[in-house]
Amino acid sequence: MRVGDIEVTPVHDGCWRLPPGPMYERTEEEWLPHRQFLSEDGTLPCQLGGFLVETGSRRILVDTGAGPVSDPTCGQLLASLAAIGYQPADITDVLLTHLHFDHVGWTSDGSTPVFPNATYRCDERDWGFFVGPDGLDESMALSMLGGLPATERLEPVTGRLETWTTDVAIAPGVDLRAAPGHTPGSTVVVLSSGDERALLLGDVVHCPVELLESEWEFLHDVDRELARRTREALAREFEGTGVPMAAAHFPEMRFGRLLPGQGQRSWVFD
Repeated sequence: MRVGDIEVTPVHDGCWRLPPGPMYERTEEEWLPHRQFLSEDGTLPCQLGGFLVETGSRRILVDTGAGPVSDPTCGQLLASLAAIGYQPADITDVLLTHLHFDHVGWTSDGSTPVFPNATYRCDERDWGFFVGPDGLDESMALSMLGGLPATERLEPVTGRLETWTTDVAIAPGVDLRAAPGHTPGSTVVVLSSGDERALLLGDVVHCPVELLESEWEFLHDVDRELARRTREALAREFEGTGVPMAAAHFPEMRFGRLLPGQGQRSWVFD
């Protein structure tokens, strides 16, 4: 995806195949109008990874996937980065839309930052919520995957960390907007160059179906009601604008656009 002078490239880390009914607490019948988001076997492909944003001399990695966990479908991000011609030392910024374990997996190996020349960036509210002795306990999920909790992944990057507390621009054409609910510091990245714009949604939206069905929600929102209001406000703002949007968990991390409809929005992938 090109946004004027900005280039955006998905960097894949893996893919989970999830049962859509339990993840959204919806029936098979309710999913029938949204089969385009499911695989042929009826599972929901939940992609993992990040986006490489290149603007001027900056190479910004937005989210870092689940990392080297025991799940053999994960842990491909560094290989994916190498396949497009970059090594960890080439990354100037690591921007974390929020601090769930499946977005911070390649921040460090538990003792050393993976991206040695990068400034690491996140919302201060998420840092306080996830990191330290009182941080959110994700041990149940991590016990199945063999990964490290956010505190162990992120403490090695503390010396290279910058946080934000309000909407802010961190590079030319790269603006951060608060979008709380999924986590306290959940963030949307707005890319702009000339008259063109695009959005990276973090986990404000896991699957485009959440922009079509205002009452649908993924199980792991910290504040489910606030997350729903945030998604609905985002949908109202961008439906029919033609602004492309993508998220780390979208199928193949593809961009798409939200179209208005008679009582029902629709989604088309680019």
